[in-house]
Parts: sequence; structure tokens; C-alpha cells
Amino acid sequence: MTAIAHSLSRRPLLLGAIGLLGLTRAAGAQQMDIGRASAFIQSTGQELVAAINMAGPVPARRDRVGAILRRAVDVEGVGRFILGRWWRTANAQQQQEYLRLFEEVLIRNLSSRFGEYQGLTFSLGRSQARTEEDVLVSTIVERAGTPAFGLDWRVAEIDGQPKIVDVIAEGTSLRLTTRSEYSSVITRNGNNVQALLGAMRQQIGQLAAREGA
Repeated sequence: MTAIAHSLSRRPLLLGAIGLLGLTRAAGAQQMDIGRASAFIQSTGQELVAAINMAGPVPARRDRVGAILRRAVDVEGVGRFILGRWWRTANAQQQQEYLRLFEEVLIRNLSSRFGEYQGLTFSLGRSQARTEEDVLVSTIVERAGTPAFGLDWRVAEIDGQPKIVDVIAEGTSLRLTTRSEYSSVITRNGNNVQALLGAMRQQIGQLAAREGA
């Protein structure tokens, strides 16, 4: 189980926190306006950077980041996409626990690396319609002493609100990477969804220890 949890925890820096985002065609998805998508990423990014760089105890900063992510991401839709076909084999209790753990992993992956992210800045690049339902917004993330890197954010209009539905880093869709990893954990353990839940609980414990909470 330790090896499984380690495999779920190996993402670097900001990609670790955002790599769990993903969705296909969400229920209630509507056509996304390019300007609205760009403004959404601009404001959400500024909020996240401010929360990461703020002074104060880690739990308070984690709570602030969590509130931003819950508002910006369709957590249930994202989680269900990543679990894929295994969502249908999980019972109701497992589904509920998985979504709770998924949300905590998303938040802890970021809060456990607050020290590494200090001083982050970002700038908007080009925005373009990706499909009829989502827009790709390019950004450049920078931190003193480290190379800048690009993140492309997929934004869709979900039930009247803009939501981040995927992040693409260096040409790689992180939602698909995470889906593959989760599926691999389940299949290596006899197609048992409970094994993934155990690995996620252990991962959360490791991340909590890293941030000193």
C-alpha cells in the first residue's frame, strides 16, 4: 500500500495540485465565451497566488485555497471522470468516500507545497475555443530562480458558471494521466476500488505530515 500511495504522490510542484482536474462533456455544459473564460482564469489565478503567498498558519491558508478550488472546479464531475468505469462498480458508500478523499487530495497536494510555491506569479497568454463547449486559456507560471513553465487551462460553462475542466502541461492532459494512474491501482489490486481509497487515505496522511498539520 505504501508503494501505491507513493505512486499517487510523485507529481512535481504546481502540477501536483492541479493535475487532478478533468472532465469530458459535463451535464449542464453550455457554450463557453472566450472573454469570460480568460477573465475567470485571471481572477482565479490571482486568488490562488494571493492565498499561497499570504502570511499566517498553514491551516488558514489551506482553508482559503480549498474554498477557491471548490468554487473553481467541478469536483464531483472531475472525480467521476477520473474514476472512469470504476465509478459504476463502486457502491454508494465508496463513491461518497472517494469524492471526499479526492477533494482533500486536491487541496493537500497544493497546501503541502506552500513553501515551494512562495513568490509564484503568472500571466495570461492566448485564449481560443477548443470545442463548442470549452475554451483553452494559456498561462505562464514563473518563480524566481526556476524556469518558467506553461499551463493551458480548459474552461467550460457548467450550469451557468465557468469551471476549470482540465489542465494541459507540456502537451500532456493531466486528467488523463491521473485517470490512468487510478485505474492502474485498482486493476493491480484485483479490480478493488477499496484499494484505491486506502491508497488515497495514506497519500493524504503523507501530505498532511509534509505540511506539518
